[in-house]
Amino acid sequence: MAETNDATRRKMEFQAEVQQLLHLVVHSLYSNKEIFLRELVSNASDACDKLRFEAAQQPELFEGDGELKIWVDYDRTARTVTIRDNGIGMSREEAVAHLGTIAKSGTREFLQKLSAGGQADARLIGQFGVGFYSAFIVADRVTVRSRRAGSPPSAGVLWECAMTGESAGTFEVAEIERPERGTEVVLHLREGEDEFLSGVRLRELIRKYSDHILWPILMRKERWDESRGELVKEEAWEQVNRASALWARAKQEISEEEYIEFYKHVAHDFEAPLAWTHAKVEGRHEYTMLLYLPQRAPFDLFERTPRHGLKLYVRRVFVLEDAERLLPRYLRFVRGVVDAADLPLNVSREMLQDSREIEAIRAGVTKRVLGLLEQLAKNEPEKYARFWREFGRVLKEGIIEDPTNRERIAGLLRFASTYNDSPEETVSFDDYISHMKPRQERIYYLTAESFSAARHSPHLEAFRQKGIEVLLLADRIDEWWVAYLPEYRGKPLASVAKGEMESALLSEEEKKAREEADERLKPLLERLQTALGERVKAVRVSSRLTEAPACLVVEEHEPGMQLARLLRELGQEVPAHKPILELNPTHPVIARLQAASDEAFADWALLLYEEALLAEGGKLEDPAAFVQRMNRLLLTPTA
Repeated sequence: MAETNDATRRKMEFQAEVQQLLHLVVHSLYSNKEIFLRELVSNASDACDKLRFEAAQQPELFEGDGELKIWVDYDRTARTVTIRDNGIGMSREEAVAHLGTIAKSGTREFLQKLSAGGQADARLIGQFGVGFYSAFIVADRVTVRSRRAGSPPSAGVLWECAMTGESAGTFEVAEIERPERGTEVVLHLREGEDEFLSGVRLRELIRKYSDHILWPILMRKERWDESRGELVKEEAWEQVNRASALWARAKQEISEEEYIEFYKHVAHDFEAPLAWTHAKVEGRHEYTMLLYLPQRAPFDLFERTPRHGLKLYVRRVFVLEDAERLLPRYLRFVRGVVDAADLPLNVSREMLQDSREIEAIRAGVTKRVLGLLEQLAKNEPEKYARFWREFGRVLKEGIIEDPTNRERIAGLLRFASTYNDSPEETVSFDDYISHMKPRQERIYYLTAESFSAARHSPHLEAFRQKGIEVLLLADRIDEWWVAYLPEYRGKPLASVAKGEMESALLSEEEKKAREEADERLKPLLERLQTALGERVKAVRVSSRLTEAPACLVVEEHEPGMQLARLLRELGQEVPAHKPILELNPTHPVIARLQAASDEAFADWALLLYEEALLAEGGKLEDPAAFVQRMNRLLLTPTA
């Protein structure tokens, strides 16, 4: 038993978020109690992985014992279950930081989701990296003893927390003498949890959830005692798990359940994956990859420094956690492992930056993931629709980041459109091409702040009348990626809010009517141009309006007005591109404008411009002046 230095014992309050998390764990989150063992064994495995990684640079951390193991034991008399490892261990500061606080951005929002979602969102807790707290599902008191590898025996730490009595909601930390490195977690079981005080039950759970763990998991041997009529433990230990790298086995030898359990271990997820792919690549660069698509987006998907999902092994030896160079950023949701045969065991993050082998692996992993997504889209559209709802916004980043695979990524995008007039994003570029009219040469789209704003935009009027489909893009990133995709399969992309309407879509009668309107309204257009001054680049007759009196457009090769607004919000300077005001020559307001007196004309001109600006999603420089101007015109008697 480690000796405690009572002089260093200190009672500490949990971070508020941890208290909330513990309450959720104890009272509502978990229905499947047995997963506590999986989480704690996974943590022990991670500790062994981390020691192996650090010891590649500092062999002295092994302290003369490089044989990494995990031990699981129970004590019926004391009613405890113990999980112990000889991995990296923790210092006092690390114990307080890792077990008493959650130092992650987005914590409060994450916990609000858990509170609101209840049981349905329990899967999120493992992804958040706090699976340790699952111990409190079955235990009302947890004791942790640990010492970081490389520290002296006097640097051991005791961490203890009870969920009952006056000390509930607090934890105690003290210094202890601990000769052995690593961590020991002792669970003092609640009443009614005696099923886990059984070697048979614990072995069953280890083989069910942790058979793939790469390190040996040991339990004491047991024999049947006839006189006592029960199994009794012996002093000797035996290995319970297979301890073989699952990804290194042949696919036909691995069951679906094993694939799923390995995913839950490597991704710290409580839910089965959406899909996975397992392949061995041979040739100039040899490596094995086992890659998974989660069912749901992790909490930090849009953080500036999100957790990357791949673990890097070299010849089955763990080397690196969250190896970001193995994946392009737009595939950061992928989880799994890559086991390379050609890399040195002491590979570092710095070496990964310029490694040709890593670049080859990255290209192979990317190709494999895109292939898996293409298979889902083709063969399991319901699964792909679920993937798109969770990760579609991230996948769009690939159009910008990955020019090599741009066309493949574009084929995986899904959109809302005027074809089904629904916010559901189900239409692909290939679907759009199949809907195109005989004389149509372009793929038309419209960007806006929301689906509703796009759906009701006046820019769509003529397209709707002619039955021409328009893709409705309402994500902020849409303004960026469309600039990187000028065409898809030879079909140019064109914004309906830019340039003039494609002449091939206009009938001869429409072209003739446009020419007549140009001539007839020429004096009005000139008057409007003078009245609006520097606000607009030009005023012209529109071919795209059928109901609205006016709209604002920009030249075909200029940035859209929505993009300009987004850039300004980000504090970036935007080139001064003035919009073009287009008029609907058949609208009654235009006739009213022609008949307006010189005194009222300026008000009408500004009102027309400001209405078009609002319809396009812009903001007025002076809303009060707009209201006053409208009131004046409403009170002006008609001719």
